[in-house]
Amino acid sequence: MRSRVKTALALAITIPFAAGCEKSPRDKLQGRWLGESIENVPVSQVQKATGWVKGTAIEFSGNKVTVTIPAETPRSGTFKVSRKDAETLLVSFNRDEGGHDEAEMAIVGDQQLRWRIGEGREIVMTKARN
Repeated sequence: MRSRVKTALALAITIPFAAGCEKSPRDKLQGRWLGESIENVPVSQVQKATGWVKGTAIEFSGNKVTVTIPAETPRSGTFKVSRKDAETLLVSFNRDEGGHDEAEMAIVGDQQLRWRIGEGREIVMTKARN
């Protein structure tokens, strides 16, 4: 009987902590993501598109975000996760200089972000090591 009470008590203490360990989508986005590759582009454009992607970065810090795209000035602002489906996040960006953008993204594991840019294309990004 005592062993059952101890087991029940241990479970009562452990379960809330285990449930609280799940990171929110916003928390999973935190950090610097670097462009790695692009999928579903014509073979003739793979090299040029991959070069562009490798110069792309997104950094999430708290509710702030900075997006760096080659040959453009980095854009900063705030973000929030507007919608979360089973595998997809809709991330809303408000630029400091004005304007609003949305991006569909998927987080795969802890180290990969897939930015869906339309027409079946995805930019694959990896999390930078600190």
